[in-house]
Amino acid sequence: MRARHRLKAPPLVGRGWLNTAGAALSLEELRGRIVVLDFWTFCCVNCLHVLDELRPLEEKFSDSLVLIGVHSPKFEHEADPDALAAAVERYSVHHPVLDDPDLITWQAYTARAWPTLVVIDPEGYIVASMSGEGHAHGLAVLVEELVAEHTAKGTLRRGDSPYAAPPAPETALRFPGKAAVLDDGSFLVSDTAHHELVWLEPDLVTERRRFREDLAEPQGVLVLPTATADRVGYDVVVADSVHHQVKGLRLADGEWILLAGTGRQLRERSGSGPALKQDLSTPWDLAWFIDRVVIAMAGTHQLWALHLATDPQDNTVAVLGGTSAEGIRDGAADEAWFAQPSGLAVSPDGSRLWVADSETSALRSLDVADEGFVVTTHVGQGLFDFGHRDGPADQALLQHPLGVTVLPDGSVAISDTYNGAIRRFDPATSEVSTLATGLLEPSDAVVEQSGRDDDSDGSVLVVVESAAHQLVRIPLPDKAQRVDGLAHQTQRPRTEVAPGALTLTVHFTPPTGQKLDHRYGDPTRLMVSATPEGLLRDGAGSAQGLTRTLVLDPAAGDGVLHISVRAASCDGDPVTGEVPDHAACHLYQQDWGIPVVLVDGATDRLDLDLRGA
Repeated sequence: MRARHRLKAPPLVGRGWLNTAGAALSLEELRGRIVVLDFWTFCCVNCLHVLDELRPLEEKFSDSLVLIGVHSPKFEHEADPDALAAAVERYSVHHPVLDDPDLITWQAYTARAWPTLVVIDPEGYIVASMSGEGHAHGLAVLVEELVAEHTAKGTLRRGDSPYAAPPAPETALRFPGKAAVLDDGSFLVSDTAHHELVWLEPDLVTERRRFREDLAEPQGVLVLPTATADRVGYDVVVADSVHHQVKGLRLADGEWILLAGTGRQLRERSGSGPALKQDLSTPWDLAWFIDRVVIAMAGTHQLWALHLATDPQDNTVAVLGGTSAEGIRDGAADEAWFAQPSGLAVSPDGSRLWVADSETSALRSLDVADEGFVVTTHVGQGLFDFGHRDGPADQALLQHPLGVTVLPDGSVAISDTYNGAIRRFDPATSEVSTLATGLLEPSDAVVEQSGRDDDSDGSVLVVVESAAHQLVRIPLPDKAQRVDGLAHQTQRPRTEVAPGALTLTVHFTPPTGQKLDHRYGDPTRLMVSATPEGLLRDGAGSAQGLTRTLVLDPAAGDGVLHISVRAASCDGDPVTGEVPDHAACHLYQQDWGIPVVLVDGATDRLDLDLRGA
């Protein structure tokens, strides 16, 4: 997996540093150490997966490896230095982070996707680059090789990490994620950064109880219907996002029951059958819909259904919607695309499931139709379009919403997280308005009947103000305000390519000790689409192989190519190179959204690296 040519690593340039006690780092002062750059952005669930994958590596090679996060933002909000500092704490990032809001270092290293990992040897040369998640094993093998090589050469310098921990903050809640209201007016809140579930009194402050089960960044909280709770023997269902599990809780005695998930992250992006034997991937929210628990499976851009049996051993799961491709595509649920669905709510009549689709800054729905489930986009333009704009839904813009709540009048409140706002969508008029602004990353909301004489129907919205570490009440006004804000697009350099035939090649070389396993056919797959769809005259769709000829329509001018790749390699025999039966196998995958502009005379090739070789 070594680079074919020795390239000197460019300098690290940005606005500033985090987790270094204010000191700026340079590659020159890190000479003699192995450096891994992790290009990430904190909205990206794949980036969060990589943070978890890298933790054992940081610990194992603590005296020879320096891991540096390079934060190159996708959304405008992510360029806010305070928001970045909060995210570094929220996700327990315990290594130095370079703040790269203008994508200077991103461009210097020719990164094309979040996440991207770049390995720099002790002499300051780039030795590998890889996109996507699932590289922990291969990266560990490479680091071991570099340690041995540079120990023998005398060029390895061991020492402590330049990481300096910031002061530990003290708040009762820390980055709460989701909430649910109980019949007595109390609330259950996922205290995400404290890894606990908290039961709050109606005053939103007094704690009735903390549930300290083995949770890791819990998110969605669902109170089951009474009849269902009586049948199964527990009251609440919780999404344990980092453990990739769904768990039940009996409030009376605090007992937890595992309902779905093995604790391993799903790699195949599909699955069905016994819930306790099925891997999941970052479940983020939960809803009760048509007698099932629906899971917003953010890690695979899908919706799943969990059937609760009386005995948890008989629980089953199945994919409800989404192919695992990332983007906006409506229609039949099994052919639709989502992008990190993160919030769920059910309409009053139970026939519609509202979805906050965070990475497309969209409000979507899953509806029951005669022909099955159908997905519809109500607000949202695509993966790279966002802003704060009210008005007709086809022109309105959101910015990475994480929550959705059905209001008493049947309209929908959207926790518009990165705009710091609560927005309202009216299905009757297809209009979007703004209910409240000035919030710090609202991530969820629930409705309670206040019983007070407000300027509304007596209802109050209790908002999870995640980055303010609290729950707050917001009266629902009779009239919402209208904001005519700016539209934004993710700012990344566009790739110039020639119109007509374009040869797409994804380069993949398995790490040392692994081989592509061809015993059952080609173990690779490419999936290609475009925005707008007319950009691609030919070459769209899913098929085996890592090379494909695309035909680009010159009339399109520009657009975005959406490319997903998967490759499976297995541990091979070190002597014969053959893959033995029952070998351990590893799945590598990545999604790219590549802005392109068609220019006569430009290159007719597009080369991407799943793993630099």
